[in-house]
Amino acid sequence: MKTSFLVVLLLCTVVMAEEKSTLPLPVSGSVTLTLDEYNRLMELAAKPSKRAEIAPLPYSVKHADVKLRVENDGVRGTVQLEGEVFRKGVSKVPLTSGMTVLDAHQNGKGVPLLQENGTHMALLAGPGDFSIALDTGLPLRVEAGRASFSLPAPAAGSVQLTLVIPGDHTFANLSSGLITSRKSENGHTTIEATLVPGQPANLWWATRETVTPAVPREMRFLSDAKTLLSVSEAEMRVAVLADITVVQGEPTQFQVELPAGYEVTGVTGATLDSTETQAGVLTLKVNAPSRRSHQFLISMERSISGAKADAPFLSFKGAQRETGEVLVEGAGTMEITATEGGGLKRMDVREVNPYLRSLAHFPAQAAFRYHKQASETPNLALEWVRFPDGSVLAAVAESAVVTTMVTSEGKSLTEVRLVLKNQAQPFLKVSLPAGATILTADVGGERVKPVQGPDGNRVPLLRPGFHPTDSYTVSFVFMHSGAPFAKKGGADLSLPSMDIPISLLSWEVFLPEQYRVKDFGGDVIAANRVPQPFREEDAMNAQRTRDAELSSQLKLEAPPGQMAGYVTDPSGAVVSNTRLTITSDNGAARTVTTDAQGRWSIAGLPSGHFKAKAEMAGFQSSIFNLNYDASQPSMYRFPLRLATSAETVEVTAQAAQMQAGMVATRGGPVIDGANLAQLEILAPNSGAAPQNLASANVLNLQRKVAGVLPVAIDVPRTGTSFSFVRPLVLDEETKVTFSYKSR
Repeated sequence: MKTSFLVVLLLCTVVMAEEKSTLPLPVSGSVTLTLDEYNRLMELAAKPSKRAEIAPLPYSVKHADVKLRVENDGVRGTVQLEGEVFRKGVSKVPLTSGMTVLDAHQNGKGVPLLQENGTHMALLAGPGDFSIALDTGLPLRVEAGRASFSLPAPAAGSVQLTLVIPGDHTFANLSSGLITSRKSENGHTTIEATLVPGQPANLWWATRETVTPAVPREMRFLSDAKTLLSVSEAEMRVAVLADITVVQGEPTQFQVELPAGYEVTGVTGATLDSTETQAGVLTLKVNAPSRRSHQFLISMERSISGAKADAPFLSFKGAQRETGEVLVEGAGTMEITATEGGGLKRMDVREVNPYLRSLAHFPAQAAFRYHKQASETPNLALEWVRFPDGSVLAAVAESAVVTTMVTSEGKSLTEVRLVLKNQAQPFLKVSLPAGATILTADVGGERVKPVQGPDGNRVPLLRPGFHPTDSYTVSFVFMHSGAPFAKKGGADLSLPSMDIPISLLSWEVFLPEQYRVKDFGGDVIAANRVPQPFREEDAMNAQRTRDAELSSQLKLEAPPGQMAGYVTDPSGAVVSNTRLTITSDNGAARTVTTDAQGRWSIAGLPSGHFKAKAEMAGFQSSIFNLNYDASQPSMYRFPLRLATSAETVEVTAQAAQMQAGMVATRGGPVIDGANLAQLEILAPNSGAAPQNLASANVLNLQRKVAGVLPVAIDVPRTGTSFSFVRPLVLDEETKVTFSYKSR
């Protein structure tokens, strides 16, 4: 039975082997995989191979154990450094700096060292740990009763110090570190401390050793003190710039005797180490005794209550010679009287040392110099008077040209034209007399709106987009109701006060012709009694301003090789359609007509002498002699006069940038001049009475009334003009009185 079972099992095994051998075999070189297995293999093949990681630092010094011992006049010991080199190959490992390295060894073998920039470095192979021992030495400084040395701590993760110093229970001090233990045995004191890695540690302790003191060398030096005295309302400040010149020795300090009552507020100097004040003596300790020159700036102050004080003088103890300068200044508005004595010599403030002048903040009022002698001490007594501070002027009027027309009803119309220099004042405060009203105002030739304030009227001095850098014109017109004229009597006219100073006020009063006027009074002066230069300067400044404004409005520009300009009437307004004929010396003539803005220009003229004839209906024909230079821009202003008869006048004009102009007087020879305004003011003094002729200002005001001003007033077309002036008007009313009688 058992035998038959074995036979059956054998047959089954053979059959199964035959069935397995009949399965197809895969082709050589290929394999059949599922899709998931194939994708996994592809992902693995696409992954980059891992690179070997490199340490960020080639080395690390983990710990330093410093063991030192004080022997005789030096410090000897070992420094044990432990660390690790991370990278393969040889790496430079810095060990220590500032020490004298006598030997270096690792595991009983010598280690070669390199020195770069004062640092000892070892060449160590890695990767691997290292432990290097250094035999080192440091200098010991021994002074009277004190010993010390400086230990540069290695740049390790931690630094431990063990120091053995001579003496039982010696108290040692450590800077930049922490002492963790002290113990004494066998006549020595052992100190253990933890140091700050990479920072020098200073150690010192007291000793019983004495050092033979050196024989002091006599010190000789000279002092020169430059003193600034600043007197203010409540205190006196003193700044002393002291120059010390060492002649002999090496002084470590200087002593200064301080004046009583003064407090030192500051001391500076390039060689100053520290200061100390005791018993009225200031000690200046220096850090460079070998220097031959020292400079210190010493500041002091004291409170004052009166109006007089004595000036202090600093004195350096032991100085072989003391010289100096004194400069006195006053803070604010004050007058200081200085009385000198004791060898003090007065000097011009312009001769004061420039470094002393640079310390001043206010104008200097007095200056002195001195050379101290054994027999005398310089002294300076100061007395002062304070004045109330005044406000800074934001605007000032170089001139004011005022024109007033008076009607038979007693009404007056006044135009005020100011030539200003303005820094920041936005409005002009005008205190009008009772019954007066401002009608119009303009700034720089453009209309602005006056403002009514609770304390008076305001005229704008600036307008949006207008940023003047030089003088410009502001004008306003006001009307006063007044009182009607009788057959005879007295009357007065007044101008409002204005809150800016006026250098020179010129006032022309135009009265109706049916009245005979006399007995003028008030706070004005008749124009013919004022010296001519004042009126000429005023008129020239006003004309320059008018010309500059007109040229700016017309945008006049004349390049080289072109002759150009404009034509004006007696009021200064431009005249269009004026016929100009330019004739050269050889008879060649060219004609041009002014445009709607009164401008004209001719190009291509050679240099030489020309005559320009201006012709316009209603005006006198005028001939202007011109000296023309083609290489320079030439601008001309041709003023015309109203025609009274058929006549031609000839004048000579010179070109000038933007403002040249000439005018002729009637029936006379050729006139050379530089400015129309000047000639207009000179003309009345040539025989005609100045009060009989109305100026262009009156004509201009008549024109404004006729078509510009929003007022109904019967303006006299004929009458008599009277001219007055008043210099330096400071925010006050100007008044003129007169008596009249009907003709």
